[in-house]
Amino acid sequence: MSAVWEYKEMTFPWDAKRGDVRSYLTTMAEVDRWELDRVRIFRDGRRWVRVRRKIYHLQRTG
Repeated sequence: MSAVWEYKEMTFPWDAKRGDVRSYLTTMAEVDRWELDRVRIFRDGRRWVRVRRKIYHLQRTG
């Protein structure tokens, strides 16, 4: 069985501080179990980030 992932994309402006972006992503990872998938930094300084998390399907037993 292959993993099923949920994705979320975010864009941070050029003037967002690196530490603030890191803190936000760390909180997402700790609280909602997101993990970093891709990061793109554009020439104008914008940051595009895609995070992902596994979707768990619970099956009833018995």
